[in-house]
Amino acid sequence: MSHLVSPSLLAADFSNLASEVEMVNDSVADWLHLDIMDGLFVPNISFGFPVIEAVRDITVKPLDVHLMIVEPDRYLERFRDAGASTLTVHYEACHNLHRTVTEIRRLGMKAGVTLNPHSPVILLKDILPYIDMVLLMTVNPGYGGQTFIPGSINKIGELRSMIDEEGYDVLIEVDGGIDLQNAPVLVHAGVDVLVAGNTVFSASNPAEVIRMLKEPV
Repeated sequence: MSHLVSPSLLAADFSNLASEVEMVNDSVADWLHLDIMDGLFVPNISFGFPVIEAVRDITVKPLDVHLMIVEPDRYLERFRDAGASTLTVHYEACHNLHRTVTEIRRLGMKAGVTLNPHSPVILLKDILPYIDMVLLMTVNPGYGGQTFIPGSINKIGELRSMIDEEGYDVLIEVDGGIDLQNAPVLVHAGVDVLVAGNTVFSASNPAEVIRMLKEPV
């Protein structure tokens, strides 16, 4: 399977949100990435259910929803109803992670688990059989436009080995500082899904950048 591209809506022009979503619809992007921030788990607030529902009504791409919130269990069903196809929660935010990802799957969504840059991938050893995707943050979560953390490459390799050795059907997604220069390196290291925000939406031709991110390595 070739790698997927999931443009991050957080970097879009919210005064022209419909046209930004239409651009993604018309592009070769695979998913649309939505970052949900609560101002508690991360020091920023993004958007909530009304925006997700509005986007769902105009997009043809699956919604790849990344929760950067405390107590995500309170809202799992609401995110399903709002249109999430994949729902990703932070390892660091969940007290009973197995229960959370099991409920996400029961609700009919794919379940993802995110690791912050400081969290080692070995923490996921026992949860890998129960999830569909791991999202490795390659910047500290909470803000767009940050610089990629180079040490993330080693984590990707470690996680790829853990998944492949056991034969799990688990995707590796990366988010933070992804651009046309490091994308091939990341895919070569074992990444399945590239999340790109500023690289896409600040470009003069965003659809062309998405196409370039999708090119075989």
